Amino acid sequence: MKYVKEMRSGLKLSALTLGTWVHGGESWGGSDEKDSLHAIQAAFDLGVTCIDTAPVYGRGLAETLVGRATQGRRDRVIIATKCGLITEGRRVMISLKAASIRSEAEESLRRLGTDYIDVYQCHWPDPKTPLEETMSAMRKLQEEGKIRDIGVCNFSLAQLKEAMEYAEIFSAQNQFSVLTRDIAGDILPFCRSQGVAVFSYGALGGGILTGKYAMPPVLDKADARSFFYKFYSGEPFRKAQSALEAFRKIGRPPQQIAVNWVRQQPGVSSVIVGCRTARQVDDNMGAADWDLSKEDMETITALSAFTEDHGLARG
Repeated sequence: MKYVKEMRSGLKLSALTLGTWVHGGESWGGSDEKDSLHAIQAAFDLGVTCIDTAPVYGRGLAETLVGRATQGRRDRVIIATKCGLITEGRRVMISLKAASIRSEAEESLRRLGTDYIDVYQCHWPDPKTPLEETMSAMRKLQEEGKIRDIGVCNFSLAQLKEAMEYAEIFSAQNQFSVLTRDIAGDILPFCRSQGVAVFSYGALGGGILTGKYAMPPVLDKADARSFFYKFYSGEPFRKAQSALEAFRKIGRPPQQIAVNWVRQQPGVSSVIVGCRTARQVDDNMGAADWDLSKEDMETITALSAFTEDHGLARG
């Protein structure tokens, strides 16, 4: 495993972070708790030091599993969790009001079985709540020692800059992959210039870049691959297949190629990779053991089916 940044605790952030949305089960066709715990343990065994989770993943289930898996090794793990998405029945509401942040933090600490969170992140921007109020609440938790660093997720560049006016922002988390390159033109270079860590998610496009799907699958409406990772039908599916065709010429596992193209972009601190089982952990996290060549980076970056080049790394 490669390590890229030292945290306040002295722990080094691994270049790959284990994502746990899949372990919540609800948006991914269910999950098995035993498989989830084995997957988390397998990631630790491979040297992964950071695990990313959120209360909304399985209505607290993912956080609970992370808490169970990190007992006895809390001082060796960087836990990144989130606030701002509230489940009400089948609806998911956004709230970054101070009172809501406080309540969510206390509940996350309880589920995680810890007295501090390493990186506490706003899950989605809340247009109805002033960022000054949100960041004030986050700073208060930081002053109390309940969180160590503040992060934001899915913020635009303008929102990130505004948040930085009210608090020290440690990290920004955004979707970034061969298929979704939006942040390459603004957020990624800005964070690089400001020393803000970037956690990228979606490197596998919700699984499409593993090469598992030769034909578009039939997905339930509640499945994240039907409403969030929209690469499973029509033109987006065709583009994904074009990328996979380029991957096959490289001759490495496609999921590792997809992860490494993101990992090797300047400014990316850690790539969040979701893994359902210990086998998937072995398959995906193996990306940290090798690098794409300059020529392979150029080939993938230049894929004509995708967005224009924003100064992406070519090697």
